[in-house]
This record gives sequence, C-alpha cells and structure tokens, in this order.
Amino acid sequence: MANIENQKFIALDISGKNYLSWVLDVKLHLSAKKLRYTIDEDNGASNEKRVTALIFLRHHIDDGLKYKYLTVENPLELWQNLNDMFAHLKAVVLPKALNDWSQLRFQDFKTVSEYNSTLFKIVS
Repeated sequence: MANIENQKFIALDISGKNYLSWVLDVKLHLSAKKLRYTIDEDNGASNEKRVTALIFLRHHIDDGLKYKYLTVENPLELWQNLNDMFAHLKAVVLPKALNDWSQLRFQDFKTVSEYNSTLFKIVS
C-alpha cells in the first residue's frame, strides 16, 4: 500500500492500456525534476542522474514489467524498450478516438455530466 501512496501518477499497466497518458506524465515529471534529458539519445547524464531517473521509471511501472526489465540499468534503454513494446498503441488508439469523437452527440446523453465524462475520456 505504501507503494501506491508514493506514486505521483498511475503506474504503467502491463497491458499498456494507459501507455500514452503514462508517457506524458513521465515526461512532465522528469522535466520538473530536471531529469528529462536522461531519456534522450546521447544525453551524457551523470551516473547519479541516470540512477535517479531509472528509480523513478521503475517506481511507475507494473511489477510484471519490472521483472521483465530487471537487468536494465539505463533509463534510456528502459524507455526505449517500453516504447518498442507499446508504441503501436498510438496507431490503434488514435483512430478509435477520432471515430468516437465524430460519433459524439450531446443529445445522446441524459446529463451534461455524462457528456463531459465521455468527452474527457475521448480526449485523454
């Protein structure tokens, strides 16, 4: 339970269903901590900065993914491995979101709250 309380946002699910929002959250948090460059190519980050970024990344992924990438000691390598594993989701999720957006009609909902909820799901 302590692990959940320490997380800044929801961990990356092993299925990757939240990968796109997770990527944005990670980039924002790493930028805020001045560690964003650690996941860029040819970054020249110090060992201390790489370890800090790696701990952050590992703290925000599913336990199954932690075990899969147990031997990865570089945040850039972990970032690229996760990208290789889940990057295809953009090609799947975006067309569905565009279709949902085109089919969204205010009159199909009983309340404004239901409409807003559906709207925000599509946008996210």
